[in-house]
Amino acid sequence: MVEPVETTAARREYDVLLLDFGGVCLVSPVELHRVVEQHFGLAPGTFTWMGPLDPTGDALYAESIADGGITERDYWALRAAEVAATAGVDLDVRGYMNVAYDAPGDVLIRPEAADVVARARVAGLGVSVLTNDLRAFHGDEWVARIGFLRELDHVVDCSHAGFLKPDPRAYRLALDQFGDVDPARVLFVDDQPVNVVGAEEAGLAAIWFDIADAAGSWQRVAARLGL
Repeated sequence: MVEPVETTAARREYDVLLLDFGGVCLVSPVELHRVVEQHFGLAPGTFTWMGPLDPTGDALYAESIADGGITERDYWALRAAEVAATAGVDLDVRGYMNVAYDAPGDVLIRPEAADVVARARVAGLGVSVLTNDLRAFHGDEWVARIGFLRELDHVVDCSHAGFLKPDPRAYRLALDQFGDVDPARVLFVDDQPVNVVGAEEAGLAAIWFDIADAAGSWQRVAARLGL
């Protein structure tokens, strides 16, 4: 008797790929220092702090990922204030992000992100985003320009929710969008170690994304999904 062929869906370990957005899908602001410097007429290399690209060389960022340290929002607010002081302008976080990300459409979306998301969707996985600060940092008009986000099943943004990852309510907010999906069959990807731990505590599978090796990190996500 011929055994039935196991379907791809039956072999699949995950049903949903749940992504952080900034840093994971969208390049980090620290990768855009030259854009900001040029905008304000500053010398190349004016800004040397590299955040997630070099945590050991950025004491402020190291504090933001330490247990009990400042929040990620605090980190970017302080960096925006530093940029403003250096450039001699009045600039808040939104203004700083507007300068850094003043590029058309999806130019600043990591190509590896677009590739893996496309392959995940072809394989039948749901793909969504769970982010803390999308609209808080960028605003509705900028978000509406990003075609990558329109290709997703859900964009869960905690900007105005009253809580942020790694609060368990953030993960629950995302899981509630997925219906009866077992949390263990959701693979969550984030560049903040504390958010990865929070996801695991909420019952999700999770993987840390190393922005310093973005291409390699996306390869690891693809491998974990069996793509």
